[in-house]
Amino acid sequence: MKKQIRNISIIGLGLIGGSIAKALKSKNRNFNISAFDKREVLNKAKDENIIDNIFASPHEAIETDLIFLCLPLEINLDVFKQLIPELQDETIITDVSGVKLVFKNEWDKHKRKGTYIGGHPMTGKEVGGYINSDPLLFENSVYIVTEDLSLEKYSAFREIIELLGANILHIPPKQHDVIAASVSHLPQLLSVALVNTASLKTDNYNFLDLAAGGFRDMTRIASSDFNIWESVIDKNKNQILTALDKFSFELNKINKWIAGNNFEQLNKYFLSAAESRDEIPQNTKGFLTPVYDIFIFVKDEPGVISKISTKLFEAGINIKDIELLKIREGTGGTFRLSFESKNIARQAKIILSDLGFKFSN
Repeated sequence: MKKQIRNISIIGLGLIGGSIAKALKSKNRNFNISAFDKREVLNKAKDENIIDNIFASPHEAIETDLIFLCLPLEINLDVFKQLIPELQDETIITDVSGVKLVFKNEWDKHKRKGTYIGGHPMTGKEVGGYINSDPLLFENSVYIVTEDLSLEKYSAFREIIELLGANILHIPPKQHDVIAASVSHLPQLLSVALVNTASLKTDNYNFLDLAAGGFRDMTRIASSDFNIWESVIDKNKNQILTALDKFSFELNKINKWIAGNNFEQLNKYFLSAAESRDEIPQNTKGFLTPVYDIFIFVKDEPGVISKISTKLFEAGINIKDIELLKIREGTGGTFRLSFESKNIARQAKIILSDLGFKFSN
């Protein structure tokens, strides 16, 4: 009989750690959750009945069944190193950091007990801290794990992640870091570089005053705090440098074609990029769970969103995701509503059509 996970420790009760605690406490399960963080954070979580016990040190976690490391990457790694020699046979330790190979390498260096499963929840908010944590943060998000959780020995941990509402994706540590370097770390650096490149001023013009919506969308992440990124760049340096070399190679090709007036090759390059981008499935949430969209025009008037959600709730239809795509002040906007199946999306469209709502393709 597999061991059940009942006693859970969360080291770091910020946005991710706090959301894990809240999500698990919202389930009808008899979890005993302990946490380590700043005293004022722990007191608030205890007063709200989100945690059951307060730890004065991360080392107290070794007596529990499952340990979540939810601190900043560098601190997570330091605590991980300290706890490895102390782990019990049946204890599972996992982290939520955005770089994975450094943890696996550290794990492999030691004689140890217990089990390590690297994790990287692909979710978040623009604001952090326990105060912004949310029991629904992981709903329909992708939760990357470094081990194959379909194996029976990981089934208890798999159940915990599924309780969060997340979709599990297995990617081994090295492959995770290669992918992250290209689709996360490289874009962050490029966004910063693009803003700095365009931040020019003359006596008459500030270039950024003329930046349109496309520029803002491309460079939104340039506002990220370097304190968060420093350890990520340091710990995934080799993969990031490889991604930068590849990008430099692509830029050099563009430079060569423009200098040589080779617009035929540039045209092929644009077409290739468009085709590749179009291959991204339009009916998926994250990488895994298919969702089916309808696009509805909503008038700019009080209570209209409540009207939609209430009518669908009465029909037993769950909206998996909602996004405002376009808006005109005083007129209205277009919303994307996502549902778990094509049939449910069709039912929702019929119900909302009967209410007089209009749809776009």
